[in-house]
Amino acid sequence: MKLDIHPEYRDVIFEDVSANPPFRVKTRSTRTSEETIEWEDGNTYPLIKMEISSATHPFFTGKMMLVDTAGMVERYRRRYGIEDGEEEKEEEKEEEKEEEKTDS
Repeated sequence: MKLDIHPEYRDVIFEDVSANPPFRVKTRSTRTSEETIEWEDGNTYPLIKMEISSATHPFFTGKMMLVDTAGMVERYRRRYGIEDGEEEKEEEKEEEKEEEKTDS
């Protein structure tokens, strides 16, 4: 095995922000975070926040729960420079091209 090519594998705390009270799990991961939290053993660990876990997932709980992820679409559009209605315009252009081909 090559030395110094693998990420650091350390103890971290994962917190489900949808759960009330917060659901926290101490495990090992390569994920990093600027946020830290003091755990029950008195040590400080990096804190990774997540939107869903076994404490809130409908499969495990047996009930539906609304998770607010509305910002994901806006973030995608900003990342790829897509404005509102731009997708519809592209579809209309494609339809016009297809009509021109069938008319010829």
